[in-house]
Amino acid sequence: MLDIKLLREEPDRLRDNLRDRNARVFDDSSPSEGDDWAARTVERLGRLDQRYRDLLHEQEQLRQRQNANSLAMREVGKRPKDEQAAARAPLVEEGRALRERERELNDEAQAALVARDEAWRRVPNLTHPESPRGNTDDDHRELRRVGTPRDFAAEGFSPRDHLEVAESLQLCDFAAGAKVAGQKFYYLTREAVLLDLALQRYALDVALRHGFTLHTTPDLARVEILEGLGFNPRGASTQVYSVADTDLCLVGTAEITLGGMLADTIMEPESLPLLLCGLSHCFRTEAGAAGQESRGLYRVHQFTKVELFAFTAGELSVSEAMHQRLLDIEEEIFGGLELPYRVLDIASGDLGGPALRKFDIEAWMPGRGAYGEVTSTSNCTDYQARRLKIRHRVGEGDPASNPTSNKKAKNRFVHMLNGTAVATSRAIVAILENHQQADGSVTMPKVLQPYLGFDRIGPR
Repeated sequence: MLDIKLLREEPDRLRDNLRDRNARVFDDSSPSEGDDWAARTVERLGRLDQRYRDLLHEQEQLRQRQNANSLAMREVGKRPKDEQAAARAPLVEEGRALRERERELNDEAQAALVARDEAWRRVPNLTHPESPRGNTDDDHRELRRVGTPRDFAAEGFSPRDHLEVAESLQLCDFAAGAKVAGQKFYYLTREAVLLDLALQRYALDVALRHGFTLHTTPDLARVEILEGLGFNPRGASTQVYSVADTDLCLVGTAEITLGGMLADTIMEPESLPLLLCGLSHCFRTEAGAAGQESRGLYRVHQFTKVELFAFTAGELSVSEAMHQRLLDIEEEIFGGLELPYRVLDIASGDLGGPALRKFDIEAWMPGRGAYGEVTSTSNCTDYQARRLKIRHRVGEGDPASNPTSNKKAKNRFVHMLNGTAVATSRAIVAILENHQQADGSVTMPKVLQPYLGFDRIGPR
């Protein structure tokens, strides 16, 4: 979440950011409210914060009255004994009333804090000044295209989509998956199993070469960890599977388990940047998913992913450099898979709550005649770290350190970044469609062949 000082000191900046991201903090804040909905949202947040601050002020005044009452009681004790009872009685009654009000104020202040923080947690991160503004796919900025889509017509055949290719080569079984687990679950079979494993190993080796420490991560995480990272585990629009009668959820990405590892931790400056790579299963409800994008393996309820994660010092220049580094690694991976792709700078309305800025890689998918997302990398700055209480000590060379001050420098919140190395299901989609051949076979990218032990699948 953001620093609450933003609400108190820069309400106009907060209002503009809510507009840029089309972020509806309150469930009853409907689009019909018109252009002033963002301003009204900030006013409402301000009232919630002010209510809490007023109660804190009243608590402070109450403590002063209690101190005065205690002092008066001590002075009464210095009087002659025959005067003490009469003088003490009103003070005892006042003390009782003050204690009762103290209990009431504690309850009221706690309730006010909960109400404010529940709303404040729904406020998204700020938006990078270079991120395009807008709320539709057309508002994303295309940064570059790499590679040229194949001219299948010149090769004498029309490309099929990945599901047709996979079914013809007996590489997946959605019917059996639906019978056992429901729609959008599936079995990978035959060479597709080896292809899935090869993609994992290829991405892990690239990450290892770039200095990431490899992890296999839990498939479950506590609700408080999901919420700390900005995921919504509840409600009709959630993409999260919850485990009944527990505080656990199935993770949709290893971002959750990698980011949560260091909750309530103070890191030493020399340990940064900390580069982690996680291999995990991912589970998503994909509520509301429909259409061509949901066909086959592109949008499913379970898949395997290799995730890159970084903790950096809490300086924007540092995390921006790391963000570019994560994007470079993603491009290396998908360039190695011999896939045409483009890089997008994602528009403000589609960033997701925690991200200051996000880049997507979309691979060309001949079966749909369009590009489709295969990776995403986000710089979440200190938005997640603030709720998870992940900080780093300020070193002597840190700009936050003031050598002329006698005060000890405060610890700073780290910046946290994530990026997809490979989501195997979508990578398989792109490989099957881009590397299909006229005879029905599919050639394998050269970088995967050492892991696979073969250079093509089929024909059958």
